[in-house]
Amino acid sequence: MAEQSEATFTYLDFDTLSRISNMQLLAKTVVEGFILGLHRSPYRGFSVEFAEYRQYVPGDEIRYLDWKLYGKTDRYYVKQFEEETNLSCHIVLDKSASMNYGSGKLTKLQYGSYLAASLAYFMMMQRDATGLVLFDTEIRTLLPARSRMPHLHRMLSELENLRPAGETHHGKPLHDLAEGIKKRGLIVLISDLYDEPADVLSGLQHFKFLGSDVIVFHLMDRTEMDFPFDRVTEFLDPETGERILTAPDSVRKHYLAELDRFVGAYRQGCAELKVDYNLFDTSTPLELALSEYLFQRSRRY
Repeated sequence: MAEQSEATFTYLDFDTLSRISNMQLLAKTVVEGFILGLHRSPYRGFSVEFAEYRQYVPGDEIRYLDWKLYGKTDRYYVKQFEEETNLSCHIVLDKSASMNYGSGKLTKLQYGSYLAASLAYFMMMQRDATGLVLFDTEIRTLLPARSRMPHLHRMLSELENLRPAGETHHGKPLHDLAEGIKKRGLIVLISDLYDEPADVLSGLQHFKFLGSDVIVFHLMDRTEMDFPFDRVTEFLDPETGERILTAPDSVRKHYLAELDRFVGAYRQGCAELKVDYNLFDTSTPLELALSEYLFQRSRRY
């Protein structure tokens, strides 16, 4: 198993990120900033297979010289290799209305979009076929996994123009995606998971049954996690439009207990399915999300 290296991160300021309008530039900034902070990369290179021989020219790496062929021909030849993708990855992003909430610099959807863009950029840079799925109650956008740069540009364009809408039901879109994927690989789910845990976990189990690895990034705003409200407040459900006026002090204990149950159900359910579960509040620097992703991936190689 690969070991996670000690890393020094230069955290990217969300004010800076919010001023970068081009999604590809933003993704590149996040990924390159993260990689430059590593003393030693915790992931391994993609696999390769032999393609053909060609005659040696000065500057070629001598480790690729075929000495047996030299012994037969008295000429230097080097082995050329054809790059072969590690896996097929689908990044699955929740675009429902609840993802539009944010008490800080970014909404959950903006954070999730930046994370999705950064992961897509990173995967494509190491030649992994990558696809993008946007959903609410159904799959709204499905870009199949490809490994060519024009496909990356299309994914980033979709993320750049993404707008939140609709209620959330994870079950149907996750099962539909699982039924449509022909090749097992990696599924990365980015969502606030505001749904019945049993329905979400059922969808994740479908992917595991088919042999895919699954990583979940559970996004929550800091105020959703801490419930810091101290005066009478009207709460709005962005998906149903329902409004509730309440005194936070009277419900805080119950809310935090329900939150603990809610998160615990996902944490335990994902552990039982051997799904990598990561809870992030949207004030967490993106480099940490990428660090967790790379560490979890390195454990599989």
